[in-house]
Amino acid sequence: MKKSISTTRVIGALGATGAIAAAMLSPSAMAQSQVTIYGLIDTGVEYVTNANAAGNSVVKMPSLTGSFPSRIGFRGTEDLGGGLQAMFVLEAGMAVDTGGMGQGNRLFGRQSYVGLKNATQSVMLGRQVNMTYLSTLKSDVMGPNIHSIGNLDAYLPNARSDNSIGYLGTFSDVTVGATYSFGRDATAAGGPASTNCAGETAGDSKACRQVTGLLGYDNKAFGVNLAYDKLNGGPTALLGLNNSSYTDTRIGLHGYFMISDARIGLGVLDRKTQTATKSESDLYYLGLSYPFTVALVLDTQISRLKFKGTANSATLSVARLTYNLSKRTALYTSVGYIKNSGTSAIAVDAGGTVGTGMNQLGVMTGIRHTF
Repeated sequence: MKKSISTTRVIGALGATGAIAAAMLSPSAMAQSQVTIYGLIDTGVEYVTNANAAGNSVVKMPSLTGSFPSRIGFRGTEDLGGGLQAMFVLEAGMAVDTGGMGQGNRLFGRQSYVGLKNATQSVMLGRQVNMTYLSTLKSDVMGPNIHSIGNLDAYLPNARSDNSIGYLGTFSDVTVGATYSFGRDATAAGGPASTNCAGETAGDSKACRQVTGLLGYDNKAFGVNLAYDKLNGGPTALLGLNNSSYTDTRIGLHGYFMISDARIGLGVLDRKTQTATKSESDLYYLGLSYPFTVALVLDTQISRLKFKGTANSATLSVARLTYNLSKRTALYTSVGYIKNSGTSAIAVDAGGTVGTGMNQLGVMTGIRHTF
């Protein structure tokens, strides 16, 4: 009987190249390898009111979608023996409406990493989703919908870290994870969460470093997790983070529970930015996902973003009805309404525009296919 590999060996294997080579040459390591090509195509047509300061409406086919962002990916594993596997993921985002590439025209902008894993733990190196992204996967019932909490904080559905080392461990119902990035984001054109904070700067060990962490517990009935995310600025960074002593910090508490087949998700996210000026905001959300049948699913959510010490706030209400034609193909309609207060100008749709202080309605109907 093969013994399961220990945590020490998983982590140590990253630096112990000799041990890896020995494992790969052993008879047990000459096992099967597997590569999978997968993807998702999602697009539709949207109607939006108050798309500019004059209050004009617009009909468009947006690059961002009503359910999940489009992508194509490659993932693979190779058995190394003793329960240890090598793995990789290369995943490219794309805009179906134009055929363009996502995440600032990166080849593999969604994910690009290689690592080692066993039955309970993984260690990854490269560009990868971080713990802020993982923390809302079960509590945010809308997910990265075009009308979602990602409109109130564009970082949430785009929480990825360049140049990072990641760890994820699942022990029965407990999940522990962390990432450490030597340079959070190497471009200013990488999407709504880009920071132009490449880091890896000689003489400045704090520039663009990012740490994220997660501690969670979940089972079939309920789940809860606590997430932490801190980014240091750098000389060329956006959003006022142009000094390595400046920071952007998020702390989130997220959870869900089941009532029969219905899932109720909720959470709160506190954000503090320490730059030349300081700001703090809180984001709250509460949502319900209910399957009327296997084919017909309703998702609905209300969320609110409030900037402390100001009159600026935004409240977003959204509902989405999905009809699954098969296991891989679905039709959907998503309706969102946002109320802006003060000088807030947050659009109802991701990547959209709205007049300052204006409310906005968005309706999108589309089709999604996975392969």
